Amino acid sequence: MADAGTDFGTLLRDLRHRAGLTIEGLAEASGVSARGIGNLERGERAVPQRRTVAALAGGLGLDEAERERLLTATRAARAGRAEHGSGAVPAGTRVLPGGPDDFVGRQKELARLLALADETVARHDVANQGYRGAGEQPAVVVAVSGAPGAGKTTLVFRAARELAGRFPDGQLLVDLRGMDDEPPEPAESMLTVLKALGVADRDLLRAGPQGHPELYRRVLAERRLLLVLDNARDEAQVRPLLPGTGAGMTLVTSRRMLTGLESVHRIHIGELGPPESAAFLTALVGAERAVADPEALTEVARRCGHLPLALRVAGNWLATRSGWTVRRLADRLAGEERRLEALAAAGTRVSAAFDLSYRQLTPAAARMFRLLALVEGPDCGAACAAALAGRDLFEAEDVLEELIESGLLIGSEAGRYAFHDLLRLFARTRLDAEESAAGAAAARRAMHQWLLETAVVAGRWYEPGHGAPPPAWQGTVDLSSADRARRWLQAEGANWLAALRAAAAAGEHAVVVEVAEALHWFSDLWIFWGHWPEVFATAADSAEALGDPLGQATHLNYHAWALIVCEGRPRDGFARSVRARRAAERAGDLTQRAWSHFYSAWALQMQDELTSAVEHNHRSAELFEAADDVHGTIQTRVGHIELLLSTGRFAEAVAETSRALGFLDRVGDRAEAHIAHFARRGLHTAVGRAHTGLEEWEKAVVHLETAVVLSRDSDNTGMESRALAELGDALLGAGREAEARAVFTRCLALGAHADPQSVARSRERLARLDGA
Repeated sequence: MADAGTDFGTLLRDLRHRAGLTIEGLAEASGVSARGIGNLERGERAVPQRRTVAALAGGLGLDEAERERLLTATRAARAGRAEHGSGAVPAGTRVLPGGPDDFVGRQKELARLLALADETVARHDVANQGYRGAGEQPAVVVAVSGAPGAGKTTLVFRAARELAGRFPDGQLLVDLRGMDDEPPEPAESMLTVLKALGVADRDLLRAGPQGHPELYRRVLAERRLLLVLDNARDEAQVRPLLPGTGAGMTLVTSRRMLTGLESVHRIHIGELGPPESAAFLTALVGAERAVADPEALTEVARRCGHLPLALRVAGNWLATRSGWTVRRLADRLAGEERRLEALAAAGTRVSAAFDLSYRQLTPAAARMFRLLALVEGPDCGAACAAALAGRDLFEAEDVLEELIESGLLIGSEAGRYAFHDLLRLFARTRLDAEESAAGAAAARRAMHQWLLETAVVAGRWYEPGHGAPPPAWQGTVDLSSADRARRWLQAEGANWLAALRAAAAAGEHAVVVEVAEALHWFSDLWIFWGHWPEVFATAADSAEALGDPLGQATHLNYHAWALIVCEGRPRDGFARSVRARRAAERAGDLTQRAWSHFYSAWALQMQDELTSAVEHNHRSAELFEAADDVHGTIQTRVGHIELLLSTGRFAEAVAETSRALGFLDRVGDRAEAHIAHFARRGLHTAVGRAHTGLEEWEKAVVHLETAVVLSRDSDNTGMESRALAELGDALLGAGREAEARAVFTRCLALGAHADPQSVARSRERLARLDGA
């Protein structure tokens, strides 16, 4: 039986952890010595006087209910000592607590724990029938990991409540105090468990310290026990405490992933989902306040990053301030610069929980953690982090994995690394506190330079006259194919865009122009990214600042394309094309004059000014022919077919498409492969639309299916969505309703990079089919 003094020590430690305080921090806040607090928590000191308890309660910032709970534990401790004398269960071990009543979510993780427990029980029952000795069964061990404040211990305690009936020999908690400066050694924790399980002192003495591990494993193998090893520091602390066999179950919680442990089941928990976060906050603040402003409640949850610890702090803040509205707290958390400071209540600080893990990092990992706050995008690759920290790629990967292992960084299978929102804010505080302004600026410049240099090399895969990186280029990312280059450009898009903005702000205009020029043809593969108008407008301004009329004409044309195609703003696109034409005339350049007419034609067509559009497209074709520009000529042919479709001349469009495809075959290698591929996709889409206009449905389906395949082959989601929407309409016309429904559904599933108009069209068609 555990003595009451042990309950007091454990309660004190739990309250200190909830407050995010070290022993030294509580000593400073309460005036009680650090040694005295440590002795109380370990059960090595007599029950404290009332004035000491009051001082501790004040230092912890306890409310009245928690203060009374601590005093009650003190009274129980005195009574327990009087009844049981000194034969107490050692500190750090106790029956598992019931857990909070406001537990929400984690249903998938909870179900897995229950399933593993049922599997353990079933194997034990089979063993009892004589098929295999119960003691020979491999022990079931589950490692539960997650970021600071993710609710690992809460999940395990909740599972323990539901698992109580499956483990008749009891439940036992050992707090490994992994975040303490001096956590207990495995031998100390092992002895704690043995004493808690009633092993006599004489047996412990007979075995001696060297025999305790064998005795420990034998005792656990004989019991159907749920053992919780909470708050583990690392594998070295945990490994000796894991039972080898038996019908029990061991749950280990740690901020680290403990990847070095073998033969264990793993559960990693992250943030809660938005509905779960809302339910959690509602349980804390009350339904009346929550429903009064659900939008504010959603904002609070989002600004807490859906992290359970932060949600609890925010909820407790409101619970103790009945005069506050939820909106008032949402506004208080709006500013990132003070959000972590605001997330503190009753002595519990979210930042303190993060700091405990941060202080255990190696110096290299701590610096990487700080510097990653400089990454402007939502995540980054290892090579980007290496450039930021000035490290070798493999060294950077090792450091990043340490941060993942510590629960301070999120990794993905795609090799991307990201912060939880609140951890990003914490990293900024460490950056400001521990890095000089000059050092941070230098790291940012190094990252930006690397991003822009790599973007140029990757983008040139798609530019005529360039292609693969030059042999002398030594990069830290694999750009050995156009597809790999495309994946890198898309993955690091937010980061190289931020670097481009910084270059423009710093007056590095030549760099801006070079980067944008390298990305011109690539932009056709990622049309609906959302930032091409900014990229090319910035480059046009930089070219003007350089006094370069040809560069200005070039990027004004690109900007016209972005406005017309990406944003559906033909009037603004036409105005840019006119400016591009004037700049091209100043530069005396035929090609950019031709492109300006081409974009004028496109913009005018979208405004139904078809006569003028035909004139501009014809003039564009003449200029491209005079400049012997194959790629431009291909585009004017596609533009001519689009104009035929706009005027309802479907049969002529079919014939012109056949001639255009023949032209592509004739020019052969003179056309860049990806540009020719893109043109073929456009031509098959156009002729499919032409056959649709002629109500030649089956012919339309054939061509549009080809367009879908060509789009998918080049991973062009925007064009695939357009081809799918056209294909769905052709299938409807052919009476193939079920196939059409499947095609429209595929279009909706393409995600953020699909054409918004095609997605809306597919959604409308599906709604019409559902209503029919």
